[in-house]
Amino acid sequence: MSGRGKGAGKARAKAKSRSSRAGLQFPVGRVHRLLRKGNYAQRVGAGAPVYLAALAVRNDEELNKLLGGVTIAQGGVLPNIQAVLLPKKTEKAK
Repeated sequence: MSGRGKGAGKARAKAKSRSSRAGLQFPVGRVHRLLRKGNYAQRVGAGAPVYLAALAVRNDEELNKLLGGVTIAQGGVLPNIQAVLLPKKTEKAK
């Protein structure tokens, strides 16, 4: 009484890497492994290595030009602070 029915069942789908799911060339699985092994945090979320791999793509000039019109799933946005919002640098009197 396994409850699986009489059919032979579906064949297992071909494995798809997390890099290909996110549309990246950088190895998301390797970044995730290094985050876990590096003792950066007790737990590492599933989106963290995807975000870091996407940052690596966006910070690389040639890859960014190649993938300019591509939206990366769970890729986030590049960290950017407008220069106007940064504190003013004051010169110290000598």
